[in-house]
Amino acid sequence: MKNTLTRRAAALGLALGAGLCCMAAQAQAWPAKSITFIVAYPAGGDTDVMARVYGEKLSTLLKQPVVVDNRPGASGTLGAGLVAKAPADGYTLLFAPSTFAIAPLVLKGGVPMDVVKDFTPVVQVGGSPLLLLASPQSGIKDVKTLVSRAKGGQSISYGSPGSGSPMHIVAEMFNSAAGIKLQHVPYKGTAPSLADALGGHIPTVYSTPGAVAPYLAERKLVPLAVTGQGRSFMLPDVPSLIELGYKDVDVTAWWGFFGPKGLPPEVVKTLNTAMADVMKMPDVKAKLASMGVAPDLADGAALGRTVAADYARFGRVVKEFGIQAD
Repeated sequence: MKNTLTRRAAALGLALGAGLCCMAAQAQAWPAKSITFIVAYPAGGDTDVMARVYGEKLSTLLKQPVVVDNRPGASGTLGAGLVAKAPADGYTLLFAPSTFAIAPLVLKGGVPMDVVKDFTPVVQVGGSPLLLLASPQSGIKDVKTLVSRAKGGQSISYGSPGSGSPMHIVAEMFNSAAGIKLQHVPYKGTAPSLADALGGHIPTVYSTPGAVAPYLAERKLVPLAVTGQGRSFMLPDVPSLIELGYKDVDVTAWWGFFGPKGLPPEVVKTLNTAMADVMKMPDVKAKLASMGVAPDLADGAALGRTVAADYARFGRVVKEFGIQAD
């Protein structure tokens, strides 16, 4: 009897040991197949371009294919929702801009997911201010002139990529801080809003630096100010709204990777290590710089705090100004 129990205990120990070894091997094996980056926006935009740059480099470092899958719709929440429901195995990840934390706040009826609780923040990989620009035809050369005209009774409008966009939100924050009321003209994307500003059909517009870089180089648009704590490396001569005295208008765009809730810590660690290497690559730095994006690297814990803070802060702004997406 004693020998039988001993044999059974030994067999059980071997089985457990084999199981643990198998689990360890599986954890160490990631990635063992192709990885999909869900981009919840159309191809060609800043987020899509960055995802493809990072995907190419990570594919080489991780020795597995990386596929970018564009799933636009519902202000980015369609693609995000797909990732929230995906298996938490590291093979389906979301690459998202800071609108990730904003979209659920502005959509009528809300969304069936919680950006704070239903995802695993993995790593933040870039940051950028937003820009307030003027059409040359408007004659507006700086923020002081803009505010003076608005307070003097002149009707001035501003364009944004759409109702509920970060540009719309930061514009209303600036309106409040400056004590003015510029009229919002929402467009269906950045390109049409810039086209109307270039044509002089709208006097001011908000955008990301990357989208307007070619026009700034040719002086087809006048940069008035940047959002965020400091000046943009891309536009060192352009003041920030904070610098000009509008201290509450502190908004910075960011980009980061997210997985479904419960993503294994070893997957998060591997991705952080690999992305740290990617961000050091000269050609990656050059590409980001051309888009006005700083290589702002932060781990998943920091990214999670940023999402929670943005969700709380912009939730108050959205409620105060009654902002909703189209």
